[in-house]
Order: sequence, then C-alpha cells, then structure tokens
Amino acid sequence: MSERIKKLQLILKEKRLDAFLVTNSTNASYLTDIRSEDSWLLVCVDRSFYLTDPRYELYAKKWLNEVYVKITKDSLYSLVSKIAFKRRLHKIGIDEKHLNLWQYRKLRQSLVGISKLINATGLVEALREVKDQYEIKLIRKALKIHKLANVFLHRIIEKGKREKDVLCELEGFIKERVDGFSFPPIIASGINSCYPHAKVTQRRIKANDVILVDMGVDIGGYKSDLTRMFFLGKIPPLIQEIFSIVRDAQKEAISAIKEGVFCSDVDRVARNYLRKNKLDKYFIHSLGHGIGLEIHESPYLSQKSNAELKEGMVLTVEPGVYIPNKFGIRIEDMVLVTKDGCEVLSDDID
Repeated sequence: MSERIKKLQLILKEKRLDAFLVTNSTNASYLTDIRSEDSWLLVCVDRSFYLTDPRYELYAKKWLNEVYVKITKDSLYSLVSKIAFKRRLHKIGIDEKHLNLWQYRKLRQSLVGISKLINATGLVEALREVKDQYEIKLIRKALKIHKLANVFLHRIIEKGKREKDVLCELEGFIKERVDGFSFPPIIASGINSCYPHAKVTQRRIKANDVILVDMGVDIGGYKSDLTRMFFLGKIPPLIQEIFSIVRDAQKEAISAIKEGVFCSDVDRVARNYLRKNKLDKYFIHSLGHGIGLEIHESPYLSQKSNAELKEGMVLTVEPGVYIPNKFGIRIEDMVLVTKDGCEVLSDDID
C-alpha cells in the first residue's frame, strides 16, 4: 500500500475518524500514484477503496495494489453509502473545500442513519506540503527543461515581435520536450508588465522595453514556476534601480528561509526591505507559495499565514513592484527548505 495512504491512516486514528473521503482528483492521484478522474478514494483506518465507474475499471485494477477497486453502476454517493453501512463507518472525514453545496447535501443525504460527516479540510494538502525524494527529482527535471526554455527565450525575444509571437514559439519549444506548460504563461512587455497577471497580447516589443515572463513546465504532474525579466537595448536608470531593489528583497527573504520559521516572517522580511526603499505600496501580492502537483498549494508565504516551514517543502519566492501605467518588475525562484536554510533550485537559470 502507498506510504502516503499509510500516513493518512495514522492521522485518521489520531483524529478518531473511521475513514476519510477524498473527492479531489489531485489528492486522489497523490495518494494512489495514478491519474485519477471522476473517481473518489475512501481511506479507512485498515484498508482503502478506489471508487470509480466502468470507464476506469481496467486501468485502476491494473495499477492499484492493496487498494480495493469498487465499480458503481449507480452513483459514487450510493457506493460510499454501501461501504459505510457494511463497514460501520460512523465518522467519515471530508474536505469541505472540495465539495460544492449540492454535492455535500447529496452525500449527507446518502449517509443518513449510517455515518456522520466530519470536516477535515486540508488533511491531504498538509501531507503534500513536504515533498519526498521522488517528487523533488521530478521538480528538478522540470527545472532542467525550464532552463533550456529560458535560453531559447533570450534568443527569440526581440524588437518588433508581438507577445503572442513569442508565446507561439515558446509553446512549440516546450511541446517538443514535455507535455506542456504548468499554467498559461505571462509574457508582458512595456506597460503591460505593470499588471501582475497580464494577458498575452498583440503588443509589439519596442526598443528599450522591459519584458516580464512568468512560466512553468510540467513533468509527471510536477511543476516549475519562475519569473524572469528580459531587457532590450538601454535600461532606463529607474528600472535598473527598482530591479536591483527587488532582487535584493528576494535575497533577504531567501536568507530567512529554514525549518521552523513562520511563513509570515519570510514575507515580512521582503516587505520590510521594500518599505525601506519606499516601494512596499507597489508590492500587491504575497511573497510566494508551495508548488508541486498544483502550481499554487500550501503553504503560502503570506502576511496572513500561520504556517511553519518544514524541511522538504518546495516554495516560490517572488517579490514584485508594479508601477501603475509604467512597468512592473518581478523575480521568482523556487527553493527547497532544509533544516539550516534552503537550496535555491533555480539558481542556475538566467
């Protein structure tokens, strides 16, 4: 059985839950190590059940070991009800974040007189925060492709080319090597760079432009996510100055990262550095986020976070300054938390 499922079962015992129902496909994939679609995973304290329909029966039975595959001809709700009744599951944990109101009501109705639903939001996400060596290996592979992509970008970004032209060429480069991007890339030139989540447009790149590129690649479900700044021609003094300040704010924040440090404290380090340089009001998002099977996952380097850093977490660190109607500067790297500090996984990517 998956070591990840075993870890979850230990947590269920601690929380005195008879089972936990995984309805989120990413969480189910994480626990079973197979691609999960339109399927649920019911983890009990002594065994687990993969709940799916006939479309996925052969696939699930081929790849799942020590997880019982149950096929529904009616609905997943009725299948959960049957198993809960047979195994006397009185308390079933659920993640309310991954159920809409209709689904929650349907599930509760199917379990009337059998089981009580207990909110256990974030149970699997907490396990996913700390990456094992296999996950870290895939992330490193994604970053190797990302490095090649950045070399390619340095070659193709030029005056007169449209942002969409750059995206089209980059997409071709990526798809020759991996399945695709982690998320729709941002390629924002000139004034467009002042929008943190800018859309790729038909704008033509001009001489002396600043170009912000935020992109990532996916290998085996694991993501990379980096932002780099590209400059054409002569860099105006103000842009040079702000780029240096953002870069130094990132360095300060990275130097504060190690096991046991609170996420909010790391965010505060970068924010305070920008405040000293009177730029903090232009830093309008959190400092970073966990990354793995999803591009944004816990923990978050945010002022509002109470989370504590642990060895094995992989995070982005991305301070930014966005001057309205002028330009924006963001530098984003990925780090691996260690006991005594962190390793910058993307340190060799220009």
